[in-house]
Amino acid sequence: MTETNEQSYSDIRESVRRLCADFPGTYWQELDRDRRYPTEFVQTLTREGFLSVLIPEEFGGSGLGLGAATAILEEIHRSGCNGGACHAQMYTMGTVLKHGSAEQKSAYLPRIATGELRLQAFGVTEPTSGTDTTRIRTFARREGETYVISGQKIWISRAEHSDLMVLLVRTTPREECARPSDGISVLLIDMRQAVGNGLTIRPIRTMLNHATTELFFDDLVVPADNLVGEEGKGFRYILDGMNAERILIAAECIGDGRFFIDRASAYARDRSVFGRAIGANQGVQFPIARAYVQLSAAALMVDRAAAMFDAGQPCGAEANMAKMLASEASWYAADQCIQTHGGFGFAEEYDVERKFRETRLYQVAPISTNLILSHIGTHVLGLPKSF
Repeated sequence: MTETNEQSYSDIRESVRRLCADFPGTYWQELDRDRRYPTEFVQTLTREGFLSVLIPEEFGGSGLGLGAATAILEEIHRSGCNGGACHAQMYTMGTVLKHGSAEQKSAYLPRIATGELRLQAFGVTEPTSGTDTTRIRTFARREGETYVISGQKIWISRAEHSDLMVLLVRTTPREECARPSDGISVLLIDMRQAVGNGLTIRPIRTMLNHATTELFFDDLVVPADNLVGEEGKGFRYILDGMNAERILIAAECIGDGRFFIDRASAYARDRSVFGRAIGANQGVQFPIARAYVQLSAAALMVDRAAAMFDAGQPCGAEANMAKMLASEASWYAADQCIQTHGGFGFAEEYDVERKFRETRLYQVAPISTNLILSHIGTHVLGLPKSF
């Protein structure tokens, strides 16, 4: 019988659980109140090597696959912590690893592995394009040995806590390209040099502590050597990164779902009303059981998508389905956990309301449920495009 991801990587999972025990709910509650970044948590994950698992050993990482990375993030979230503050450090470097020059790899990957450099920002989304990436307007014009960048990005998480950013830009206007996805390039931006010299970062306060921002580029000059791969071919470079992102976030949702089911089950066993545990009532017990069933099925889809990614197989549909199923299963579990706790579910000290807000994000980001359904409808079922 094939071992499931929940059963595999047991040593890694146990190590992550021990690490997370040092960052209890009170730690996250305090950060949440002030909308502060979990610097100590991220530094500890970095020091223990959990954020460099996907970097090959020759560059100082562990050289493990996406399956190991999903196990790490799942356990972080099941423990009540939040990997959203740093999960991009795992996968964003993949664009450099797969498409960067030998010089770029040797210059950046070892320092990303040690945490000396933080590559946690992924600049794609824009106010006017949303999830239609081919319509981005941020433009990089070539001037000698430099690119000059003008434009705007939004919903760029961790930009204030990243030394480097993978930035998607147009280098040829869309109307001059044979295909909409042509003419898009990837540039590696040194945030330490860019801020105040053509790049302005504006934080966006949201309903959860996610360190998201809006970026403004006003003739930011970067060396032409910062181009990753070939000019005009950047769209396909980021697709692998997007699949990895969706699978890893799906794993976070599985972890969230297990957190909610664990908490709801424990509370339902211990809470006594009308002379017996509330978990004895089918109206309480069955929704928790249904949440477990839905989450277990979603977890298998996440395992399948990660295995296909690690095998180098096309997995766009599987990555999307994993993200959709996991996010919906987690949200259902969150809702039932709140319902089980009653009024206590809204109390900060139980951590349920914080996780409730955090897991809701993933039906919207990094891709909405409707876009996933559109992808399946057109690319899997062969139905006409709706846009």
